[in-house]
Amino acid sequence: MAAGIVEKLIEKGVEIPNPGAVTVGEEVDVDRISGNGVVLFPGCRLAGASTLILDHVRIGTEGPVALTDCRVGKDTALSAGAFEQTVFLGKNKVGPGAYFREGTILEEGAGAAHCVGLKQTVLFPFVTLGSLINFCDCLMAGGTGPKHHSEVGSSFIHFNFTPNQDKATPSLIGDVPRGVMLDRDPIFLGGQGGLVGPCRVAFGTVTASGAIVRKDVDQEGRLVFEAPRRSFSVPNLPGLYRSIRRILENNLIYIGNLKALQAWYSRVRPLFAAEPMARLLIEGLQAVLALNLEERIGRLGQLVDKISASLAVYQELMGKDASAWVVAEKKELIDRWPEVAAVLGRPSADIEDPELRDRFLGAVASNDETQDRYVASVQGFSPAVREDGVRWLQAIVDRTVSEAFDRLETLKAAKQNET
Repeated sequence: MAAGIVEKLIEKGVEIPNPGAVTVGEEVDVDRISGNGVVLFPGCRLAGASTLILDHVRIGTEGPVALTDCRVGKDTALSAGAFEQTVFLGKNKVGPGAYFREGTILEEGAGAAHCVGLKQTVLFPFVTLGSLINFCDCLMAGGTGPKHHSEVGSSFIHFNFTPNQDKATPSLIGDVPRGVMLDRDPIFLGGQGGLVGPCRVAFGTVTASGAIVRKDVDQEGRLVFEAPRRSFSVPNLPGLYRSIRRILENNLIYIGNLKALQAWYSRVRPLFAAEPMARLLIEGLQAVLALNLEERIGRLGQLVDKISASLAVYQELMGKDASAWVVAEKKELIDRWPEVAAVLGRPSADIEDPELRDRFLGAVASNDETQDRYVASVQGFSPAVREDGVRWLQAIVDRTVSEAFDRLETLKAAKQNET
């Protein structure tokens, strides 16, 4: 700890009621911490050269906080917990006992109550999490404002780790192309429930308390609940993946949505960041999203590495009854994965439609109320402008998925036969 840094922060205007109980790493850049309304309560530990704190941020209001390489936007309050490589875009409130790890993004007004764990999680504006929640590897959108928002009930868990010890399990709750427009029906995931990844849930969905969602909810405005079940047991076959089509497709769609978000963060978000500190916040946002993309492609690649062993287990189990389609699609995915990975690794700028992009951005650029008014400006888009934006972003998702499947002819044919 460098005592001089704490003194410099105090001189700058940061309120530190008990300087001896605050630790700031030597690598922390004082110029990246605002002196306007920032309060560091006793027990705060700041670390990381990329740490950034904007105006009117209160850290440690209810207990110790460890903050490492985080970017914290205006009017955010972090009560107690550990946060690493997380971006808060402003007006976020997080209760005590938080554990936010790398790749986490909370957009404007998103927040959580006590004892919430996040990693590689993206919450769009206004999304609210209750207490005692594990919600790693998710992207959640939906809602139009603080009183009409998507929410996750207390004691909810996203099951993101399989018995075969893989994490190719991201779940998409809402979507990016329509979610960024802040005009969709909210989603409610009932308390003491769960979601088994990888899963997709449409806007307007409500899951009953206690329900464990295991299948995609692809129709909007549905109420999902669990019917009583009989208990049963079947042979446990470690390492066995039967059909991989749904797992693969949901991962590709998720990655496509992250690429659409990458385009939004690089093309649209900077328009609402006039101040130097705000620009640094957006740069951090882009960097953390890049971590998400890297994580998802890497986790999918790890799954592919296990498919060879899975294929052997499947063939031994089924013998002559083994499906030729299942065998062929697994072999194809193994052989073609380097090509698929290369497609997925392309930046969004290489796959977007310039005409759709420029048409939308031209309309956004003509809006005079962009500075520091992201939410209000997006909500002020006309229906025609919103539609142009959705088309631009959805084309990125669709092209990501289609180009990946173009390398997987057997899986593509099987997918077309299913539809």
